[in-house]
Amino acid sequence: MRTLPELRSIVGEAGLRDADDARFWRDATEAQGLSGRPDAVVLPATREEVAAVVAWCYAHDVAIVPRGGGSGFSGGCVPVDGGVVVALDRMTRVRAFDPLLWRIHVEAGLRTSELRRLARENGLLFPPDPGAAEQSQIGGNVATNAGGPHAFKYGVTGRWVTGLEAVVAPGELIEVGGPLRKDVAGYDLKGLLIGSEGTLGIVTAAWLRLVPAPAAAIPVAAVYRHARDGCAALERVLGSGLEPAALEFLDAGALAAARDAFPSALPGDAAFMLLTEADGSAEEAARLAGELREALAEGALAVHAPKGPAETAALWRWRDGVSIAVTAQRGGKMSEDVAVPLDRLAEAIEATLEIGARHDLDACSWGHAGDGNLHATFLLDRRDPAQVARAEAAAVELFQLAGRLGGTISGEHGLGWVKRGHLGEQWSPAALRLHAAIKRTLDPKNLLNPGKKTG
Repeated sequence: MRTLPELRSIVGEAGLRDADDARFWRDATEAQGLSGRPDAVVLPATREEVAAVVAWCYAHDVAIVPRGGGSGFSGGCVPVDGGVVVALDRMTRVRAFDPLLWRIHVEAGLRTSELRRLARENGLLFPPDPGAAEQSQIGGNVATNAGGPHAFKYGVTGRWVTGLEAVVAPGELIEVGGPLRKDVAGYDLKGLLIGSEGTLGIVTAAWLRLVPAPAAAIPVAAVYRHARDGCAALERVLGSGLEPAALEFLDAGALAAARDAFPSALPGDAAFMLLTEADGSAEEAARLAGELREALAEGALAVHAPKGPAETAALWRWRDGVSIAVTAQRGGKMSEDVAVPLDRLAEAIEATLEIGARHDLDACSWGHAGDGNLHATFLLDRRDPAQVARAEAAAVELFQLAGRLGGTISGEHGLGWVKRGHLGEQWSPAALRLHAAIKRTLDPKNLLNPGKKTG
């Protein structure tokens, strides 16, 4: 590529990767086989190098595709139409860490697991816990506003970001916010960058808020005969004023796929599970766990409460493996993360099965019940193009369902490439025009991750 000498002069030999390396062609998006070959792959080591790469790309009308750990599920970092992939893997410094002030300043390439380890070793907690913690990076988590099981109590990533450093077009470095607890000056540029999926700028570092780690965390799981029974229990938990740290669900299909690995025996007619977690001081967690057991027990076939840290860890390992267990049923799946108001959750769970049946696909769902966030899933053999096409059509129906129920087409994975053009299921034409106007203002040449996050 003719541009390699110029890019090499910016990032050095250590900052170049072979564009034929397929690791940079795709992310974790399943089934669709989404892939794209970049024209070049660079790994800047400093914010100045990121700014110089963006400036060069903007001057030469070359697309820029930011990349974190590649663990996303919407094709957000896939170089669909080529361009320069800007991977942040080498930017891993902890610039400042003030445990007594509950804050940390990290570069975008730091892995989620490393951040959580640093916090834990100092008695603190960084609550957002998206999947693939060993692979995902903080910059990618910010760019997608990633969530996870504990978002019910603690919120998604953006809630914990107090400041950002980013490179915006045409290659300028900006800082918004900082090591602050409160800041209402100016428009919320930080909020615009959070969740923008690299379409408005490249996050290079973030100031993050931490909290003291809870002394105890006690999960409680309950199973029911029907989704409606489980969703009624969910409403009892909320109506009782209880606030678990996590409030998860599995429908009949997801539970059937994973039940053999559950840490204890489940009743044969169990067809829905709620999984909660109480945290706080040892006394607070024990009290809340007891109240959760009481609220969940009505109408339940069984209630399971692990004893001790080993059993607790085993239960969460089981929950982390649900996606793998579901995939194993057919060898592949197409999974989308729509979210609906809590009082429409049972309706959405049942409608997912109906959509699958209309497209001759087995379906199931699991996810974050407390957020109304379903990982609605269609099982398939990814080697069969006809099944993949039917699943894509089913996903469109799913987006339409979310809109009809007053929900969103993405609770935590973002739009990326996969959901482009579907934002109108939930937004009005006027809102879509504003969305497009923001993009044009901040990226007038449409070079920052083009085609992603579009309405």
